[in-house]
Amino acid sequence: MNRPSFTFKLERVRALREQNEERAKEELAASLALRLKGEAMLTAASENVDAARNSQREAAAAAVSGHDLQAAQAYLERAERERESAAIAMYRTDAEVEARRNLLQTAAREREVLERLKERRRAEHKREADRLEGAALDEMALGVHRRAQAAS
Repeated sequence: MNRPSFTFKLERVRALREQNEERAKEELAASLALRLKGEAMLTAASENVDAARNSQREAAAAAVSGHDLQAAQAYLERAERERESAAIAMYRTDAEVEARRNLLQTAAREREVLERLKERRRAEHKREADRLEGAALDEMALGVHRRAQAAS
């Protein structure tokens, strides 16, 4: 007996949602890579601030000109501004990563809904095919039984 093959009518939609989920995964990965770069930049900026503070302390402890003290102060201020900029960029990147993560969760949820629907429809199709096959076998068995009775 030939069973009718199962076709999921929303397969194209399911495939699109699967593609959306893959795209969301890639975008999240890109955001995470960008975050790692931002984290490295923030660490480097913090180290520069520490170095500038040490330089300023050393300049204040030694006999140096006022111009050197002003230069050390300017260097410290610039390093602090760079660290602040890196921290702001890091905050933005964290927000973007969180948004990408939420998009991925939504895309995965939408795909999963269709996957469950597909499996439910597949199970319904199998039950119906099994029922039809059982009815056909019952009909054949009844025919064999009738022929056997008629022959006897």
